[in-house]
Amino acid sequence: MDMPTMSLLFGLMLVSAQLRLSGFYDLLARRIAKAQATPERLLLLVMAAGAGLSALLVNDIVCLAMTPILAEGCLRRGLNPVPFLVGLACAANIGSAATLIGNPQNMLIGQVGRLPFAAFTLDALPPVLGGLLLSWTVIVVLSRRHWLLERSVAPVAAVEHSLWPTLKGCLLLLGALLGFVFTSIPREVLALGAGALVLVSRRTQSRTIFELVDWELLLLFLGLFVVNHALAATGLLEALYASVRGLGLDISQPGWLFGASAVLSNVISNVPAVMLLLPVAHSPQDQLLLALSSTLAGNLFLLGSIANLIVAEQAARLGVYITWRKHLRLGLPVTLCTFAVTALWLWLCWGGLFVAAGP
Repeated sequence: MDMPTMSLLFGLMLVSAQLRLSGFYDLLARRIAKAQATPERLLLLVMAAGAGLSALLVNDIVCLAMTPILAEGCLRRGLNPVPFLVGLACAANIGSAATLIGNPQNMLIGQVGRLPFAAFTLDALPPVLGGLLLSWTVIVVLSRRHWLLERSVAPVAAVEHSLWPTLKGCLLLLGALLGFVFTSIPREVLALGAGALVLVSRRTQSRTIFELVDWELLLLFLGLFVVNHALAATGLLEALYASVRGLGLDISQPGWLFGASAVLSNVISNVPAVMLLLPVAHSPQDQLLLALSSTLAGNLFLLGSIANLIVAEQAARLGVYITWRKHLRLGLPVTLCTFAVTALWLWLCWGGLFVAAGP
């Protein structure tokens, strides 16, 4: 079991829980929903906020906190929430690809590959920003006739915003980020340190914070580590790789790795796909490719990422239903556009997807 990755994820969940309890997410979502802006500009604000927060905090919690407020705000303005909520989910997935702490699979890749935080972000940022811009354009074009919706909605209870807890969470996150970039202290140690300081509070019981930790995701990760180790120990993984190579598909080559990651991420989900493919991603370039492709693939289907499911579940509680057809209508072109931008960027940087990257 990869304890450093589990520790990193757990520590950042605690910091994110602090920000959620402080009302930070609620305040931000309400201000965006009330902004005096056209639907196009409102969508831009939603996607920018979702992507930015998801790059620094676990994207699942960002979606969980922001979805009800955004859905309510859209309904009160007579706007169809679906384009905005799908935009939030897509932006959260795309934005989380920008750093090594944005989502669980990136954390795993960064820990196993010992990738430098700043260098990874600099390499991932261009396709992420380009993908976000194209995704916004796609959703705007496809939603022009679907902005308006007339119906009433009961207000969602607001979370009281507290300045000091918000400031505490932001300072702890900033301290961890500075440590990731400028020190050699292991990332999991910094994250656990920040999480431990979150628990030091006279106002909030530790139990309340622990209730906001995604224990199901941590248990899923734990189970996947056990299964993956069992497959490796029995030699089944090597046999699988050999069988694939026997078909003329060398998934250690970047082009095939990109395709295999995209397909597997939508068949078995992105975290197990990364666990299966990480042993053949030898160079930092291959690992960057794997992080980008596995994360961006999550926008294709509603079941492609946990963030998508969280948005759909939270919206359904307000009577807003995001079916797989509605998601696919926007998710398919978004995925194709982000894949195209990413492939172009990797080709420009390293001379072609179907040529082995790295030494």
